[in-house]
Amino acid sequence: MNNDSVDNDSVTRTENPAAETHAFAADVAQLLRLMVHSVYSDRDVFLRELISNAADACEKLRHLAVTDESLAAGDTAFGIVLEPDGTAGTLTISDNGIGMSRQELADNLGTIARSGTRAFVEALEQKQDGSALIGQFGVGFYSAFMVAKEVVVTSRRAGAAEAWTWRSDGSGTFTVEPAGADAPARGTRVTVVLNDDARDYADALRLEDIVRTHAAHIPVPISLRKAGESEAQQIVDGTALWTRPKAAVQAEEYNAFYTALTGDSTEPALTIHYRAEGRQDYSVLAFVPARRPFDLFNPDRKGRIKLYVRRVFITEDAALTPGWLRFVRGIVDSEDLPLNISREMLQNNPLIEAIRKALTGRVLGELEKLAGSDADAYLKVWEAFGAVLKEGLYEEPDRRDALFGLARFRTTRDGAGWRSLAEILADKRENQTALYYVLADNEAAARSSPHLEGYRARGIEVMLLTDPVDAFWVQTALGYEGKPFRSVTQGSDDLAQIPLAEGVSEPEAGKAGDVAALSALIKQALGDKVSAVRASERLATSPVCLVAPEYGPDRQLEKLMSRSGEKAGGLAPVLELNPRHALIKALAAKAAAGGAADAVEAGAKLLFGQARILDGEVPDDPAAFVEALSDLIGKSLAS
Repeated sequence: MNNDSVDNDSVTRTENPAAETHAFAADVAQLLRLMVHSVYSDRDVFLRELISNAADACEKLRHLAVTDESLAAGDTAFGIVLEPDGTAGTLTISDNGIGMSRQELADNLGTIARSGTRAFVEALEQKQDGSALIGQFGVGFYSAFMVAKEVVVTSRRAGAAEAWTWRSDGSGTFTVEPAGADAPARGTRVTVVLNDDARDYADALRLEDIVRTHAAHIPVPISLRKAGESEAQQIVDGTALWTRPKAAVQAEEYNAFYTALTGDSTEPALTIHYRAEGRQDYSVLAFVPARRPFDLFNPDRKGRIKLYVRRVFITEDAALTPGWLRFVRGIVDSEDLPLNISREMLQNNPLIEAIRKALTGRVLGELEKLAGSDADAYLKVWEAFGAVLKEGLYEEPDRRDALFGLARFRTTRDGAGWRSLAEILADKRENQTALYYVLADNEAAARSSPHLEGYRARGIEVMLLTDPVDAFWVQTALGYEGKPFRSVTQGSDDLAQIPLAEGVSEPEAGKAGDVAALSALIKQALGDKVSAVRASERLATSPVCLVAPEYGPDRQLEKLMSRSGEKAGGLAPVLELNPRHALIKALAAKAAAGGAADAVEAGAKLLFGQARILDGEVPDDPAAFVEALSDLIGKSLAS
């Protein structure tokens, strides 16, 4: 939720001069219509979200009270109380956390982050069960309108004298007014006036079952006060899940904690729970999701591990994992860090760096175990997050060996699926001295690259690299197990010493001298458009292709840099000719016979245009290319 002020033009005064009526921001109004009129498979989600909000409010005050004890006013027994009233048809959720001021009520409950709303609505349009999405996009509070005809929020911010009441029926407006004498001394009370078809949420037994199922992990005690009773019965003791021994935690409890932490109702692909003891004492409870979070490719590449110190929430900005592990969600609870640690101290703290290093190693180790024990489950993780993990190949050379062990690649091997580097290396061909790859925008473009023809003819497996980060890590990685990585679109090929695959034959090449002479004539005709023209072993069926010079960026890297407005600074490409192709042999023979300067010049333009098209680009001069092609077709028809 954002903290932008509500537009004053949307405020009207009610009969009570102290009360104001506000129009919801447009994005909230759209969201509320979805909540009120859509059908969800699991409406229990609203209670999970309201309890989660209450727990966050308690954790926030616990943190702030470390540096300002007056905010807690001596009351540090934080808790959440549920009060169902079947007669009145209401459910009240109260907490003694940080609370909200008048402006915070209007801001926090009247507007939300537009990016989150838009992402939620778009996701909802693609997914039948919207309840599985609530919580992922910062819209949890509004889920109350799935079951409510009205929601009333009364709150007093810690340390403030005034209390305020926010209320809305979800129809497009809300009011904010001074609260009555029964307002909480501190914290927030949310009263949900239930729809007729949702009055079962005022049943104490049903509530207790929901809380034990969805909120048993909450690190704040939860109590239930039945109608007519003065004492509340505790149903969740508030013991932080991560402080319990791993053997004492059920899978259902981990899943519930993960859902509350992330808003993702699917089971995580991997749960990592351990306690480190020795030079440092800290507990870790982390999860690898089974699917991509909507914010995975946010430009900030921010990690999502929360830092606690002795169960007091400190920050989400401690960078406890590198950017290339930002999909990992969870908490770290340190026993050694000071409670009043500042942002500057976090950035330069050796304890934080030690935790980061150890946690990163542990996550990679657990992923390696998963890959060995359940290959199918690991491949789902790789499909979701492989592009992010590969960022580590570029950014952290010290982790490269571990990441190479985790990396999986699509290759030219028929029906092979995802392949590890170890598998690719084990199947290398005789005299093969490198591991080959091709860079492209997508798998289809990679597979159709003419540069692969000679490698296929020799049965050489080539990795198909289609993520933008691939163009960068292959430039810095020295190789794998002594074999360098080599692009099939850069430099001279080294295929002459590798035999053709069994059953494969090649047409006879044109005379070497004729092809060399043709290459010189084509270079003369094209000038600076190419740095060289030469015969190629990498082509089998295509007449030509473009490759990058031996030194400098790969062709795909040049394209990526060009799209981002940067100059790659590379040389002009090399034009390679297939000496076995009928067109090249004919043109070489005609040039050798003499008197074919015009034909060679026209052919050079056509061949260069063809090469650019095969490379996924348009001819450098489309008009000239079309004119030359039309002229060639005309002459062919006239003969």
